[in-house]
Amino acid sequence: MSETPTADDRLQVLEAITDTALGHLGQDKVMATILARVRDVLGVDTATVLRYDPSAQQVQAIAASGIEEEVYQDVRVPVGAGFAGRVAASRRPVIIDRVDETTVVNALLWERGLRTLLGVPMLAGDDLIGVLHVGSVTAKEFSETDVELLRLVAARLALEVQIDVAASDRAAAAALQRSLMPGRLPDVAGMRFSARYVPGTEPGVGGDWYDLFPLPGDRLGIVMGDVAGHGLNAAVIMGRLRSALRAYALESDDPAEVLSKLDRKVQHFEPGTLATVVYGLVPASRDSMAISLAGHLPPVLAPPGGPSVFVDAPVDPPIGVTGPGRRRTVVALPPGGVLAFYTDGLVERRDQLIDVGLRRLADVVSADQPGAVCARVMAALVGNTPAQDDIALLVARREPNRG
Repeated sequence: MSETPTADDRLQVLEAITDTALGHLGQDKVMATILARVRDVLGVDTATVLRYDPSAQQVQAIAASGIEEEVYQDVRVPVGAGFAGRVAASRRPVIIDRVDETTVVNALLWERGLRTLLGVPMLAGDDLIGVLHVGSVTAKEFSETDVELLRLVAARLALEVQIDVAASDRAAAAALQRSLMPGRLPDVAGMRFSARYVPGTEPGVGGDWYDLFPLPGDRLGIVMGDVAGHGLNAAVIMGRLRSALRAYALESDDPAEVLSKLDRKVQHFEPGTLATVVYGLVPASRDSMAISLAGHLPPVLAPPGGPSVFVDAPVDPPIGVTGPGRRRTVVALPPGGVLAFYTDGLVERRDQLIDVGLRRLADVVSADQPGAVCARVMAALVGNTPAQDDIALLVARREPNRG
């Protein structure tokens, strides 16, 4: 049986978990270094970090020392079950001196010969980040000092996990969003396009997207959408909505029906999701656009020689909100006419009413080349001020020489 850690031992652990040099290492090496030092100081044979997954209500092994199989075999423990699950559920330290199928759900622990386990929650404020536990193959009495020392380590590891998860989510969300945005706008007879996308300064990538796709019969689908929320989850939902809408667009030439099917799909498979979407369908003649609005701001229409106006179409409930039947409006698109689709990040500011942004947008959209229109809009509404929310802008122009 090892002795209680001395002041020098505790100092070694403190130095290990606060070592600035660890910041230059990846998460795996940081955790491996800290867990190895904890094993030495506490005189234990194993140390394991399990990350909490709130959606699955379980903790998953992500780092281990002395019992690496937990990570290799992707050990997962339901919250409230067994030893680690009990620590997660109670959010308090737990010590057990009997390790078998009656006290733990992870067979690797008793197969390793562990006789005593100490586990503490990894917390960030009131949020559960995971569980840290250590084990000994000999009978061991963990002292209050041991518990407090392990709690200190757990707090450091919780911060490490949070940083890694946030960075991974941001990178994954940004990559996913880039992959789903049209890298190059399609060449469509009789139409010209330009688009801008600017991520906001708020934490996490948002769920704004735009889409252009040809349909059978030389028709064209135009989409602008905004999923509520930020981060990887919003980007994933955005990808699902984009794919589903494309599929429904192949089945129906009525934008209202397409959005109705999209709403039904979301409410059944992803309850709680909220998104605004505008879907427009341009026929082969290019002389009009059938449009349906699901909680989204209406596009701006700029006819040649006339003032810009917001498309006069009823706004139905957002995707994910139950309401009356969705409606379809047909809008004339004259030769040389321009349509500007956008998300609310372009016109909303915390220090002004949205009507101010909408008026400014209508003032600068004109029947000009799409690239020039995009440049004027961004200069007038964004200028030299970083966007607070994501901004998506898509400008479409019917070529004047198309009959």
